[in-house]
Amino acid sequence: MTCLKDRLSERGVLIADGATGTMLQAAGLPPGVSPERWNLENPEAIHVMHQAYVEAGSDLILTNTFGGTRLRLEKARLGDSMRAINLAAARLARKAARESTFVLGDIGPIGMLLKPLGSLSIEEAKASFAEQAGTLAEGGVDAILIETMSDLAEAVAAVQGACQATNLPILVSMSFDTHGHTMMGVSPETAAVTLWDLGVDVIGANCGRSLSETLEAVKKMREAVPEATLLAKPNAGLPHEENGESIYDITPNVMAEYALKFVSLDVKIFGGCCGSTPEHIRAVAEALRT
Repeated sequence: MTCLKDRLSERGVLIADGATGTMLQAAGLPPGVSPERWNLENPEAIHVMHQAYVEAGSDLILTNTFGGTRLRLEKARLGDSMRAINLAAARLARKAARESTFVLGDIGPIGMLLKPLGSLSIEEAKASFAEQAGTLAEGGVDAILIETMSDLAEAVAAVQGACQATNLPILVSMSFDTHGHTMMGVSPETAAVTLWDLGVDVIGANCGRSLSETLEAVKKMREAVPEATLLAKPNAGLPHEENGESIYDITPNVMAEYALKFVSLDVKIFGGCCGSTPEHIRAVAEALRT
């Protein structure tokens, strides 16, 4: 199998998967329960989700470890299971992957503010990210994806921690959801320059409020660092409540139309975030491969 770094240098777009959390909720994950818990307690549901994305056309699938740092798992009283959760997640994704499918070890924010705004030190954050990245690497992932970051300092700490723990490729993505900036006030241009200078393999934007806003953020990242390898994984819009359920309005066809707009900015990796399904990814694959 071609390694991810080589694949990134080749022509063509790589299609990532869609949402994890909303997919597992649809499969019966109770409200308030950490999705990572199911890596141990309901592995079949995780495998079925990964398999659905692979069959829909995903070239890359993410492990179910968005909240898998020890510090974040401790909030759900799962800190002592950090290693087992991340190893199981990596192996479940690998089991569902085809020979040509890349498995990305997914790392999200810790969920605590860094000093001086909060109590978490850079050193503590870096150590927690390193621990998770190392465990995911041990589980057999092909690369580390650091995603949905709002605090640039935390994103940098995650990259540095991952670099300490593994030599795997590193992808890092911010969420621009507040007037074109992250929730912590980081602009796409500042994020792009800072993250690309760290020597990571891919930078980009994910989650966010809308496809159009994420597209604008990616455009600004491209303008700030023309040589960067970019990824985009936008939400299927924002949810609204119907009969007690969260409904996302962006259809698979609309997602596919936007995928073409993202690719026109030379985005190398495109997938979906919250609210996107295998049907969205199938439509994207059909649009980008015709």
